[in-house]
Amino acid sequence: MAEFLSDVVLDCVIDSLKLFPFLFLTYLLMEIIEHKTGGRFQKAISKAGRLGPLFGSLLGALPQCGFSAAAAGLYSGRLITVGTLIAIFLATSDEMLLVMLSSAVRQNTGWILPLKLIAVKVVCAMLAGFITDLAVGFARKKRPIAKATETEEICEMCEHDRCHCEKHGVFLSALIHSGKILVFIAAVMFAVGTAIFILEQNGIDKERIGGFIKGLPVLGEFITGLIGLIPNCAASVVLTELYAEGVINAGQALSGLFAGAGVGVLILFRTNRGKIRENLLILLTLYLTGVGFGLLFNLTGLSGLLGL
Repeated sequence: MAEFLSDVVLDCVIDSLKLFPFLFLTYLLMEIIEHKTGGRFQKAISKAGRLGPLFGSLLGALPQCGFSAAAAGLYSGRLITVGTLIAIFLATSDEMLLVMLSSAVRQNTGWILPLKLIAVKVVCAMLAGFITDLAVGFARKKRPIAKATETEEICEMCEHDRCHCEKHGVFLSALIHSGKILVFIAAVMFAVGTAIFILEQNGIDKERIGGFIKGLPVLGEFITGLIGLIPNCAASVVLTELYAEGVINAGQALSGLFAGAGVGVLILFRTNRGKIRENLLILLTLYLTGVGFGLLFNLTGLSGLLGL
């Protein structure tokens, strides 16, 4: 029982609290946009929207999933494009960089490989983001879609959460939004952590899983992509460690690391409520794009060419 509390509960609490500053600042920004700017900020964001995937891929590469969490909230308020969201999700490195750097120090292999992985994720995420925005723009021209304004979208989120922003003010409202999301995230992370703990207690460790995956060409990328979708930093840690130890190949690792957006997907489903089909389409795009890039690097020999 003590081991369970240490491995699952404590990790769940710590990981959830790490996200709080990102969640609070995101909702505070959205509250200020809704109540204070009178539409000026929305116009500025819409003008800069085309370059969103460029900046999003760079921000997403930072070693934590806070920006993917923030991006999900901003997208639900329609303050960033779907291409920017995809770029941030794909570039999100979570614990990858830290694990790779730690492995490089232990094995004395240098820092080149971790930097290569980050560069690959940023470039691929950026390209996918721009292509997504182009595809969405083309679809809207072919079939016009009624779209609410940013302020209307933010108001709709507030109505769902019943935060009563007009009574509480922007700071308390942002705190209420953040608290509700944090409880939801903590519950899911606890469930995932418990499942991982049970598997480990029954002898199903990461080495056994990795060895099984490596023996499955093509199918292995689809499996690691599914592992990447697990909304917990354990997914990125496991995939990165397996890759650093040579248990899985570069394409399989990239499939999972591209698909892994941390808790961003959880927050998307929590905040973008009433749009299940849209959320599922974004999730499917994230998964298939991640697997596609992994297969591309393996089947074309790009991973070997880049020294991955």
